[in-house]
Amino acid sequence: MSEELIFPMTEVLGQPAVRIQSPDGAQATVLLHGGHVVSWIPAGGKEQLYLSPKAVAGPGQAVRGGVPVIFPQFEQRGPDFSLPRHGLVRTRPWAVDSSGQGKDHAQLTLAIDDSAETRAIWPHSFTLELTVSISGQRLDLELYAHNPGKTSWPFAAALHTYLAVSDVTQVRLQGLEGRRYLDSIVGGEATEDHPEKRFHGEIDRIYAEAGALLLRDGPRRLDIESDNLPDVVLWNPGPDKCAALKDMPEDGWLNMLCIEAARIFEPITLGPDESWSGRQSFTLTAA
Repeated sequence: MSEELIFPMTEVLGQPAVRIQSPDGAQATVLLHGGHVVSWIPAGGKEQLYLSPKAVAGPGQAVRGGVPVIFPQFEQRGPDFSLPRHGLVRTRPWAVDSSGQGKDHAQLTLAIDDSAETRAIWPHSFTLELTVSISGQRLDLELYAHNPGKTSWPFAAALHTYLAVSDVTQVRLQGLEGRRYLDSIVGGEATEDHPEKRFHGEIDRIYAEAGALLLRDGPRRLDIESDNLPDVVLWNPGPDKCAALKDMPEDGWLNMLCIEAARIFEPITLGPDESWSGRQSFTLTAA
């Protein structure tokens, strides 16, 4: 990979962003605010991520859509229940660490370190990096965490991916049959017994130890894989909760489905100078 290429800066939602493009035409756009991927267009294809037309971005504001980065806390499931429900980094500025383009791919790495502001909430030193790689019909998102401090700390993490869909009531998700899940709406745990998961309204579940998934949306086929992010969160607000969200159109729930690679049930603890990485990958196999 050549590190000489500097991708053009642009502006999305009033915030600085970087748009990367591979030689085959694949594109991705990443906000510095939150290290937030807001667009992925495969080569010769169309937008694969959902970004609410009413999304806002700014200090302390989370962007509705794209791929929010969740660290070191996921909702109220630990490991530090005193922290904001989705952690510290999705509403703070990141910086470009490196970028480059090869003969068949492009890559961008953003990074964020602890600050006086984060240490006032979570008294730990950390470095977090998000590497976005695109090539042809594939998107790879790699999250890297490092503990440069002298004390250990536990964390949960997730790539809170909002996928665009034509109509969520018509899509099918394969690969979850037999997986244990926690249902945040009705409470309790159960085992998925459907070979094809269908969606008819609000859903908020965390599946443990999920494997490769396949999203079927009409003729579209999207393969979803992860590494070291063993859990999968499925979320859609459904019509009632969507109507109450100020940053979503009333019918926006029909056109999105969050399929999030996560590490929630078994948080990681990093000792001094230890590191961890996890990855989520998407490959469009049919459009």
